[in-house]
Amino acid sequence: MIMEQEFELIAKTFMGLEPVLAEELTNLGANNVQIGRRMVSFTGNKEMMYRANFQLHTAIRILKPIARFKARNADDMYDEVKKIDWSQYIAHGKTFSVDSVVYSEEFRNSRFVTYKVKDAIVDQFRERAGERPNISITNPDIQLHIHIAEDEATLSLDSSGESLHRRGYRQESVEAPLNEVLAAGMILMTGWRGETDFIDPMCGSGTLLVEAALIAQNMSPGIFRKEFAFEKWPDFDKELFDEIYNDDSQERPFEHHIYGYDVDMKAVNTARLNVRAAGLSSLITVEQQDFKDFSQPASKAIMVTNPPYGERISTPNLLGTYKMIGERLKHAFGGNDAWILSYREECFEQIGLKPSIKIPLFNGSLECEFRKYSMFEGKMRDFRSEGGVVKTEEEKEAMAEKHRFKKNREFKKRMDEQDENEDADIRSFTFHSFEHGYKGDPIRKKGGDKPRRSRERDDSREERRPREHSGGSRADRMEQRRRLFGSDKDFKSAKKDFKNKGKRRFDHDED
Repeated sequence: MIMEQEFELIAKTFMGLEPVLAEELTNLGANNVQIGRRMVSFTGNKEMMYRANFQLHTAIRILKPIARFKARNADDMYDEVKKIDWSQYIAHGKTFSVDSVVYSEEFRNSRFVTYKVKDAIVDQFRERAGERPNISITNPDIQLHIHIAEDEATLSLDSSGESLHRRGYRQESVEAPLNEVLAAGMILMTGWRGETDFIDPMCGSGTLLVEAALIAQNMSPGIFRKEFAFEKWPDFDKELFDEIYNDDSQERPFEHHIYGYDVDMKAVNTARLNVRAAGLSSLITVEQQDFKDFSQPASKAIMVTNPPYGERISTPNLLGTYKMIGERLKHAFGGNDAWILSYREECFEQIGLKPSIKIPLFNGSLECEFRKYSMFEGKMRDFRSEGGVVKTEEEKEAMAEKHRFKKNREFKKRMDEQDENEDADIRSFTFHSFEHGYKGDPIRKKGGDKPRRSRERDDSREERRPREHSGGSRADRMEQRRRLFGSDKDFKSAKKDFKNKGKRRFDHDED
């Protein structure tokens, strides 16, 4: 059997999830795994590319670079793109689209770059075949991605299409839902793989619950998805992908249970609907309950939750909510670990407990922290004397990641740029194939369209929802300040403390 040649691939993710994604890729069997900023580079064959799209929990999209070149101006870029034989990638009668991410003094408008790339491709087809391919924004057959960092351009095929965080099980959503990829990354960071019960006492639309069930059973998150972009490529191997799609040999039984609670009955109903859509009702129970009424679980459990921050959701008595969280953890969660994602330092302070680990993570544009609270019984001195470990070596290493964020911040510069947080930074990154003369196997053209696989899938798709804005009028903001801090004096004091601790807020939300 002839082994298929490997080629360069890029998995994009959120900042802070790169090590988790790299571990996932290594476990999947990828080669030459290298961590970048908001991305992980690796090599693999067609099967690996299919599996990366289908099985990774923390990837947003998988790109296949096909060219890298210098583009000092628009003419350079046009000429370099036109040199590529586009008949290898865009078959007769097929449509395409181009997505651009630009960090350059020369190219300041990503739309201009998009148009230039499209012009080069269309002109080549006109000159060679006398006709041009059509451009489709909504559902193209071939999706291209160009990344420009100053004069370095990387042109890739997007093998995913719609962002991989859109699993396909979410039927409805509450306000400001947690991104599925971020939820999965949070759970994987805890080290939990289904060894105990799992609890989210503020479950919202149930994203953490469903992602926990997938991880506990080692189920591929792509199982719910309607389609991947690579299924429209000329060399799509339907038989190979059907084999991957139907292979459940790596799944495992989950012997415990997952519990979700929320004070809002609408959120409870939404979470139940999403759980049913995922076919996970036997593993997940969702009930209406206020966190202040939370009681000690009967079995050992881990808690992972994402309370409101007062940013995209107006939350009366926000600080009081966090004080209540700390009280419930202390008195009703002894002997277990709780992980909390939040944004405001003053909120964490209200919890009143010392975390054993703080991991920086981004929720959209908000630089949050994911904190672990080990709820042992009695005093810490007694806990340690009995052999208890408050912070493992791995957790100490994860804590060091916080310094990487502080040293490498460039977010102020990106405030006026058009890319979203899901657009991985490939700036100043060395690719294996391009630097070492490695040439990947180009996509081979095969005659005609391939029929879709026969296995039925859920055709329901999540509608893109409008962004939630946290702005509003000056009067609205002043009223929110009074609810949070009681007075303008308290607000100014809190703001001063918050600023001194190096926190930043940026208003560019990820969809």
